Amino acid sequence: MLRTTLAIAVTFATPLAAQQADTAAYRAQARAEVARLKAERPRAGPARNVIVFIGDGMGVSTITAARIHQGQLAGQDGESFVTAMDALPYTALVKTYSHDGQVSDSAPTATAILSGVKARNATLGVGPEVATGDCAAARAHAVPSIFVAAQAQGRATGVVSTTRITHATPAAAYAHSAHRDWEAAVPAEAAAGGCIDIARQMIEGPVGSRLDVILGGGRRYFLPQSASDPEYPDIRGLRADGRDLVAEWRRRHRNGRYVTDTRGFAAIDTARPGPILGLFQPDHMQYEADRAGDVAGEPSLADMTVKAIERLSRNRRGFVLLVEGGRIDHAHHAGNARRALEDTIAMDRAVAAAVASTDADETLIVVTSDHGHAFSFAGYPPRGNPILGVVAGPDGKPYRARDEKAYTTLGYANGPGAHDHPRADPADEDTTALDYKQQALVPLGSETHGGDDVVARASGPQAHLFRGTIEQHSIHDVMAEALGIAGE
Repeated sequence: MLRTTLAIAVTFATPLAAQQADTAAYRAQARAEVARLKAERPRAGPARNVIVFIGDGMGVSTITAARIHQGQLAGQDGESFVTAMDALPYTALVKTYSHDGQVSDSAPTATAILSGVKARNATLGVGPEVATGDCAAARAHAVPSIFVAAQAQGRATGVVSTTRITHATPAAAYAHSAHRDWEAAVPAEAAAGGCIDIARQMIEGPVGSRLDVILGGGRRYFLPQSASDPEYPDIRGLRADGRDLVAEWRRRHRNGRYVTDTRGFAAIDTARPGPILGLFQPDHMQYEADRAGDVAGEPSLADMTVKAIERLSRNRRGFVLLVEGGRIDHAHHAGNARRALEDTIAMDRAVAAAVASTDADETLIVVTSDHGHAFSFAGYPPRGNPILGVVAGPDGKPYRARDEKAYTTLGYANGPGAHDHPRADPADEDTTALDYKQQALVPLGSETHGGDDVVARASGPQAHLFRGTIEQHSIHDVMAEALGIAGE
């Protein structure tokens, strides 16, 4: 059942701006929230559909800062603002360590979420028995994602991401690889051992070849080195094997639609049968803050989510859809909080669109992250202080550190924002600028992931199982429980 309303079907306590609140108002707000919590009833039946959102690198500090930024951009009280993710009724803390790491990368965490086992860092869609780069072990210990069982049940399946579609998180839906970087080629030894690259697995693999919707970036990973990109003629394909995998996909799917820009995307008739392949950039898609400047144009994460739901909903047996807000992670690695927050907001809009486009009685929606970042939200800024600004007092004057310089609310424990020379004074800089890099403590070329717990939020059938503190690989089993494939 497809909804047309855009309202989020969850009643939430009314946010209170500081200037509107007094003791009675706060007490009334709390009572309303308790009433909402008491009224919530678990949906214990099976799910027809499952949509899992993964905000790559979207830790708790990112969620909180993005909520405030979203509210402030809307001219509202950011601290009490309620996002679509906030409105999902069930929440659990999620442990993010991998089989061999206190701090994980995105390949084993996506494997945990989608396949139900912890794996080693840098490996994808394989069990913990596989060491990084060990092709033979990867072939012996591939683990099926939830997409395998969904396709066996006759459900429609789709993958949407703002990263390359061969990148770690989306690839975990359909690929098995001893190294996450084997996207367009594998080492000679691995090739001799029968391992193939991730792009080929998407085109000819047992899961990838049956995906009904594929939307994301990464065109050059499917094109030969002799081919020029359709949008950027100076960029050529990456494939040394000479194969044009896009052309191969089109031959395999005579009734399929392949699009590369917003014009082609808008023209897709989702009522027409056949799979959809959209590759909107030669590499990753644009950050949300930069998307409007793209020459050919590319759809938003919410646009792609809605299009995917419309197409997948045509299957009467239901569907499984993965949606990744992947560039949150990339902005954090760059020490660029503003782009990270705006990509988080874009993901929240996609969540809102999914809630509005589905029936909560038949669709389990899970929103989580694979890992956090070394991203801090600190100081003592007063309520209403610009989240991207410097920490200031009620008089608007910046607080000063021991070096007599101001400091921002948001920062990083490590990354490119650190320097060997004395730090600049943020009060003399535009800390809200799109390219501003928040200051960091330890100088690194790329900021790192964090090992802190993340959150999972959920609504729909079996969503009440998300509670307490859970292992990351248990997310897979909750989704499997909802689809009636637990233990398969």
